[in-house]
Amino acid sequence: MENDVRKNNEVSQYIERLPDDIQSITNSVRELILENFPELKEEYKWSMPNYSYKGLVCYLQASKKHLNVGFHKGNELEVLDKNKLLQGSGKTMRHIRIKKQEEIKTEVLIPLIQAAIKLNEK
Repeated sequence: MENDVRKNNEVSQYIERLPDDIQSITNSVRELILENFPELKEEYKWSMPNYSYKGLVCYLQASKKHLNVGFHKGNELEVLDKNKLLQGSGKTMRHIRIKKQEEIKTEVLIPLIQAAIKLNEK
């Protein structure tokens, strides 16, 4: 119930418009974030869900065939990415692409999000 209070209505509407399989993945990652990181604020920015704490932390960018879980300071997280799941070649942003529900790796996402939050505390 507490997570329902923290849910942004625009984010909920965004997710409702997604294809069923991507909607399921996006909802799962959203719940993972809201359940594990009470300090994060859910917002709808740049036409996608964003999560912030003392600055931008991560975002969910859906397409027809996958969900990107992106990190605004992802370049600084690459050293923690033992499985080499972070993708992207931009200056700072990196993402993890998820195509199926079973590709959601809690043991990977939680430490990366924790580290991304800590980057904003510096």
